[in-house]
Amino acid sequence: MARSVSIWLALAAIVCSLTVISAEESESKEFVLTLDHSNFTDTVSKQDFIVVEFYAPWCGHCKNLAPEYEKAASILSKHDPPIFLAKFDANDDANKELASKYEIKGYPTLKILRNGGKNVQEYKGPREADGIVEYVKKQSGPASAEIKSAEDASNLIGDKKIVVVGIFPKFSGEEFESYIALAEKLRSDYEFGHTLDAKHLPRGESSVTGPVVRLFKPFDELFVDLKDFNLEALEKFVEESSIPIVTLFDNDPSNHPFVIKFYNSPNAKAMLFANLSAEGVDSVKSKYREVAEQYKGQGVSFLLGDVEASQGAFQYFGIQESQVPLIIVQNNDGKKYLKPNLEADHIAPWVKDYKEGKVPPYVKSEPIPEENNEPVKVVVADTLEDMVFKSGKNVLLEFYAPWCGHCKKLAPILDEVAVHYEKDAKVLIAKLDATANDIADENFDVKGYPTVYFRSANGNITPYEGDRSKEDIIDFIEKNRDKAVHQESAKDEL
Repeated sequence: MARSVSIWLALAAIVCSLTVISAEESESKEFVLTLDHSNFTDTVSKQDFIVVEFYAPWCGHCKNLAPEYEKAASILSKHDPPIFLAKFDANDDANKELASKYEIKGYPTLKILRNGGKNVQEYKGPREADGIVEYVKKQSGPASAEIKSAEDASNLIGDKKIVVVGIFPKFSGEEFESYIALAEKLRSDYEFGHTLDAKHLPRGESSVTGPVVRLFKPFDELFVDLKDFNLEALEKFVEESSIPIVTLFDNDPSNHPFVIKFYNSPNAKAMLFANLSAEGVDSVKSKYREVAEQYKGQGVSFLLGDVEASQGAFQYFGIQESQVPLIIVQNNDGKKYLKPNLEADHIAPWVKDYKEGKVPPYVKSEPIPEENNEPVKVVVADTLEDMVFKSGKNVLLEFYAPWCGHCKKLAPILDEVAVHYEKDAKVLIAKLDATANDIADENFDVKGYPTVYFRSANGNITPYEGDRSKEDIIDFIEKNRDKAVHQESAKDEL
């Protein structure tokens, strides 16, 4: 009996150890596929559907995503059929050609690749595991869901999102094929459904047999129909109909997708910021909507922002709460136009003047410094013209960001360069905070920090792209400065 018990205990120990080993193997197994230049094309070409994260090892957001992405990959590996998530180090020099092909400009960037990589779509879903799983499952299924009942319609359409539904007499033919092509193309931005019976739908004419496309939305007229099945016309219809006449920017998360669409629009952007709970604001809102309706389809989109939710915009535009209600318009060329402390009756005539080119641009600027005694002089937007373009000096100007580590490293070097030229009245070393001042002059192409330009006294503007050492910067200045001015300065010293 004792021998029998000891055998069972031994077997139990073996089973337990095998279970531990199996669990350890499961924990150590990576479900996210690792791709690089050597296996990317071969792997993707074999998949009808795969999600690829383009990342950089040093990227903090990538590190935060990693455990959620791995957890989602583990869950999706058990899907029938399995759905694969992959990662690709876009920062590796050997991989950069492929990263460039997929237009990777920031990290992490997630893309959905379909049909062996022939179709590429932006991933626009959540960044936590459960959300990734839900979004990817939906994206891997049919682009449009069949609606067979009022319950199906209710589950799909809801009351806080945009949903597109095709109504057809049969699920075949040119119109249906065009509709499905539309759904495939725009599936990452919208949800699509199709039905044989309009009676299932919550709004709109129920006796229509189609073919017709009905777009449901939680604003304005709540639904709108189209019978033109040209693919380009369908896409334009969906894009234009899904933007509110006036987009509301407040703390309600359900409004945020429409705010994103507003900022991604190719139109000029008119933004009215106000305290939406203040007394008397209703007349401002009403007049603003009237103007938005008047200019619908004329290249201007309109947004109404609550002060509480718009602090980021206030910082970006350099505006103050004391100026509300205010309206600011930003054109695609970056120029801005501002009307602060407006009243309801100001809105229509001001927008009319803006459209007719009668409103001068607004330039965001820090206050002009009361003292500017440091070796490196401070330039702001309001002094750029006088200190750089009209000074008659050779000016080395750094465009920087206060948070930029490379800018902080460069600062003491520029101090040394400025001290070197302290007795040279024809050379000025200066800096401008590009996050707090608009750069109105097109000669300066600032896309990163620090960006350094040199403007000679005779007007030549040259970007500085050399080493960031005192000796190299001084050598660059001497080679590019206005020699005539330099000689005149030397004579004055003699």
